[in-house]
Amino acid sequence: MSTSFADPTALSHADLEEGTLFAPKFDAHGLVTAVAQEAGSNRVLMVAHMNAEALRLTIETGEVHYYSRSRKKLWKKGESSGEIQKLVEMRTDCDQDVVLLLVEQTGRGAACHTGRKSCFYRIVEDTETLRQSGEARLFDPAEVYKVQ
Repeated sequence: MSTSFADPTALSHADLEEGTLFAPKFDAHGLVTAVAQEAGSNRVLMVAHMNAEALRLTIETGEVHYYSRSRKKLWKKGESSGEIQKLVEMRTDCDQDVVLLLVEQTGRGAACHTGRKSCFYRIVEDTETLRQSGEARLFDPAEVYKVQ
């Protein structure tokens, strides 16, 4: 299966920013930043990365796939937890180095591996302090992931 996209370096500045060719600019590690936002509420659920294969699979299947930098492997969101993200729409930014994924969060509605709706559940108080937002867990990660 081909995972190739248009080459952004072969496009003019105008074509990259205003044209109709999808030419994601992968970084030196072959990744592009992906922001997952809940369709409807527009709440940011998580930020992750995609390689070309994850991007292609997401487009082809309609279910979001990412590339785990820590595990160094492709993963389908929700493959372990059941919290699958269904792609509603994909957008890219002006220079095509970020994709925005408008998703329907399935399962119990938790996008975060901590069991919360969003990965953004803490508030920065000052340069040293974080405060919990009060967002409840929708599942117990120790139970779901069988962590000891």
